[in-house]
Amino acid sequence: MNTKHSNDLVSNRRASFNFEILDTFEAGLVLQGTEIKSLRDNGGSLQESYVRVIDHEIWLIGCHIAHYRYGNVHNHVEKRDRKLLLHKREIEKLRIATQEKGLTIVPLGIYLKNGIAKIKIAIARGKKLHDKRESEKARDEKRTIQAVMKQHR
Repeated sequence: MNTKHSNDLVSNRRASFNFEILDTFEAGLVLQGTEIKSLRDNGGSLQESYVRVIDHEIWLIGCHIAHYRYGNVHNHVEKRDRKLLLHKREIEKLRIATQEKGLTIVPLGIYLKNGIAKIKIAIARGKKLHDKRESEKARDEKRTIQAVMKQHR
């Protein structure tokens, strides 16, 4: 499963390697000031970020959005908690899922949809070391098969 889309501003490429994706959601992202300009300039990272349900609200924690290079004293804070916008029933589904042992909410990517910043999040289960090795082995086999097919043509 490839988490990088053509219109992604930021993607979490390690998510599909470290986690088994069970269900995905699209959420709105509450941004301030120059954050959207910085994201459009590829100035963001989801590497150490995660999603939490706090008081029936969804929050993206640890997401880094770099300062906008043309910004001034009114530039945004790089690492702050950002609120995500979802329907109540989706928030409840995520809250229930996180109470189940071994499940977490992982950010997959930030992208634009009709000019509005959206984030793709997923309910995921952490992979064990042997699962990661299997994923890597399957990816290597797929790569080898594609190389052989390319040589055959």
